[in-house]
Amino acid sequence: MPGKEQSKDWETYEEIIDHFIQAIAKNMNLYGLTSSIGRLYGVLYFSDEPMTLDQMRDALEMSKTSMSTGVRTLMDMKMAESTFKKGIRKDLYQSEEDWYKSFTSLFGNRWRHYTETNIEEAEEAIHELTKISASASDETLKQKIENDISRLHYAKNYYTWLMKFIHTIESGKIFELIPKED
Repeated sequence: MPGKEQSKDWETYEEIIDHFIQAIAKNMNLYGLTSSIGRLYGVLYFSDEPMTLDQMRDALEMSKTSMSTGVRTLMDMKMAESTFKKGIRKDLYQSEEDWYKSFTSLFGNRWRHYTETNIEEAEEAIHELTKISASASDETLKQKIENDISRLHYAKNYYTWLMKFIHTIESGKIFELIPKED
């Protein structure tokens, strides 16, 4: 009978890990990732050894193309990396174990792009509205433009502050303010 109890323990263990992987997958949209990429990350994270695309495909019952695309996405986001093991010719992949590092890289890359774009758009709108105001004779329009330029300066100041926040995260200074949990 001990074999049956051990088998039940393994089954319970696998259910618990699978449940956590599903939770990771469900919340990957916070990072702009699909749940299938989240499941892939979870499988890599809980794997004791680096995995090949074939092993990932078997574990997730997805196409090799989907696995390849998912791994590439995870690598671009610094959530997975390729590795080498002597005697194995196929590409091997493993998850990035440092979630803090993954978050800071992912957050910085995503937010920096959008924030820089918004700063540029605010500057462009201010420039264009200033030109219209300079040549407009309608005082109501000039007042509306002045009010909107004030709003745009406020928005630009916010995005400038956000860039400082992003730098605080990317540089790791965030961990001086909010220490990592061990």
